[in-house]
Amino acid sequence: MDRETSPQPPEMPSGSGADPYVTPAQPPMLPTAAQADANGVTADDRSMGMLVHLLGLLTGFIGVLIIWLVKKDQSRFVDFHGREALNFMITIFTVTMGGMLVGLALSIFTMGLGMLLLFPLIFLVGVGQLVCEIIACIAANRGEWHRYPMTIRFIPDRQ
Repeated sequence: MDRETSPQPPEMPSGSGADPYVTPAQPPMLPTAAQADANGVTADDRSMGMLVHLLGLLTGFIGVLIIWLVKKDQSRFVDFHGREALNFMITIFTVTMGGMLVGLALSIFTMGLGMLLLFPLIFLVGVGQLVCEIIACIAANRGEWHRYPMTIRFIPDRQ
């Protein structure tokens, strides 16, 4: 039975340290943070806008508030996304607390059965929040000016 021999790499001169399979190439030209896209949004703005929405998922409104207060005067894009995320977080908090109060009232009058009806609704609000936050995060990363649906504008837009 014949054994096939695998091709051997070419002999390297001793001490050269060069890999014969890797050719030196120019690294791709990446845009710097100072270069803006067609909407005037820089890569740094997109990253901070995305971070605002991610912090909304991870820390609630506290992380969003901190980033927005620090960056709102430096970037119009981050100011917009920070306001949107804060308005959304406040709206979700208001809806959840209202649902809890209704659930408490139903529990008192129905001896606990009313709360069983409200648990799926509160779960759906949480899933809806997660989906909306992810969509906003992706939109901010693309440099889009995204607005959350069904959000009360507690913090109005700047004119």
